[in-house]
Amino acid sequence: MIEHVSSRRPLRAVCLALLALLIVLPAHAAGFRLGQWKDDLFAYPGIIESRDDGAYVVVDYREMRDINGRDEIPERRALPKYVELVYQKNATWSAGGTAHKYVGVGKIEGGAKVVVIFIHGQGGNRLLGANQWSFGGNFNRVMNLMARNGGAYISPDVASFGADGRDAIKALIAEQASRSPGAAIFVACGHDDGFLRSPAFKARMPLYLGHGTHDVVFDWKGEAAFYDRVRKTAPGYPIRIALFETGTHGTPIRMTDWRLALNWMLGLR
Repeated sequence: MIEHVSSRRPLRAVCLALLALLIVLPAHAAGFRLGQWKDDLFAYPGIIESRDDGAYVVVDYREMRDINGRDEIPERRALPKYVELVYQKNATWSAGGTAHKYVGVGKIEGGAKVVVIFIHGQGGNRLLGANQWSFGGNFNRVMNLMARNGGAYISPDVASFGADGRDAIKALIAEQASRSPGAAIFVACGHDDGFLRSPAFKARMPLYLGHGTHDVVFDWKGEAAFYDRVRKTAPGYPIRIALFETGTHGTPIRMTDWRLALNWMLGLR
C-alpha cells in the first residue's frame, strides 16, 4: 500500500520485514469466507504465547522443521505436496501516463469477490510474489485461495517507494475496485508509524502484522510496540500480530496463514 496510500513518508520497511494486510474496501456480500485449501499443511505449527483474546500470538517456528523439512531445496523450492500450480497472467495498469507491469491470478479482469495485492520490498520486483515454489509454497497457497474462491491475486512492480510508487499503487487499487465493485481489497506490504495519523487508522481498517523475533533488519520489539500503541490509542482497534519465534526477515512471508488472517478481516464487516 506504500504507506497506506495516504502517507507522504517513504516506506520504512520492506515487505519481507513484516506482512501487513489492510482491507481498503468493504466486502461484496455478508458472510463471505475463503474455503479451505491445504489448511493442515499451512496452519501454525503451535502457539507458544497468546494474549488479548488471541490478537497477540507467538508462533512456534523452527528452521529445521519449517524450512528444511518443508523444502525440496531449502529456501528455493518447496516440496511438491505444498504446491499446486495455478495459471498466471502478465498484465499492466496505467498510472500518470505510465504503464506498470504485474503478475495476476484469478479474476483480475473483474468480477472478483476479494482481491489481494502483494507489494514487494526494496530491490524486489513483481516476480517475487509470483514465485509459486518459494517461501515454502506460501505464495502458491494465496494464489490458490484466490483462484478457488472467486478472487484475484496481484503481484505488481513498484518502481519507487516514494510518492510516485504510492500513486501508482493507488491507481492499481482504484482500477481493481472499478473492475470488481464491492470486492474486499487487501494490500500486503510494510508500514511505518504514520499509520496512526492516516485516514486508514481513523476508519479503523483491520491490520495484521507478522514479524520474526530474530529479524536483524528490523527489531520485532518495535513491531510489538506499534501493536500496543495502536491498541492504547484506539481501544478495541481491529489489529492482530503474529511473532514467529526465532524467525528472521523473510519468515512471515513463509509462515503467515493467509486464510486465517483474511477470514478474520472478512468476518469484521
